[in-house]
Amino acid sequence: MMNIYEIAEDSFRINAYIPEFGLGFSQFLIRDEEPLLIHTGPRAMFPLVHEAVASLIDPSTLRWIGFSHFEADECGSLNEWQEVAPMATPVCSLVGKLVSVDDFAPKNPAKGMTDGEEFSIGKHTFRFLQTPHVPHCWEAGLFHDITTNTLYCSDLLHQNGDVEPLTADSVTERARQTMMEMEAGPLAGYLPYAVGTDATLKRIAGEKPATVATMHGSVFTGDGEKAILEYAAMLKEVLGA
Repeated sequence: MMNIYEIAEDSFRINAYIPEFGLGFSQFLIRDEEPLLIHTGPRAMFPLVHEAVASLIDPSTLRWIGFSHFEADECGSLNEWQEVAPMATPVCSLVGKLVSVDDFAPKNPAKGMTDGEEFSIGKHTFRFLQTPHVPHCWEAGLFHDITTNTLYCSDLLHQNGDVEPLTADSVTERARQTMMEMEAGPLAGYLPYAVGTDATLKRIAGEKPATVATMHGSVFTGDGEKAILEYAAMLKEVLGA
């Protein structure tokens, strides 16, 4: 069963907690003239995500499918969505479009975004931030809804566990514990720490979001700049060496 929670005006967190992984997976639906789904979830989750979206909009009217990078939980059910929503078009980085997405889902070629480019879906306008290898993958990027000041940050601020949908409390220590668990297990190297990582995170923080919507864990509301800078300092401490 999917849990639905409104995190900003007409912006909904659709989340499933998977006990076997000790991890929640979130998709975000922005309800507007041209509805946007951020993250599709993997193909196995498509029926659940589709049912949740159907409780908010007519799924066939979905116009945009946004994601950070080419990975199953980001865009695994892209083709399934394009079958039920004929106009649904991927929106991602230009690099992602060229190297993976148009080959994987050729029905509707992706809208390839460049750094700082903006697009509107009606009331909501989004700014695209190109962030190579943050959280991971060459083609990575993030979407900032400048209308609601919500940053959709993909795997950044990742927190394991069955947690509350929205919190004003710092999530840094949860994220630290999660990162240490990841580094100690078979998924070590989950987040690369490269020469440009710290500078990229500081540039993201400079967007000064009021809401920071992570795929895994609680959405943070409050001083988003401070939250991301704390997260950057934590990553430098845990991974920087």
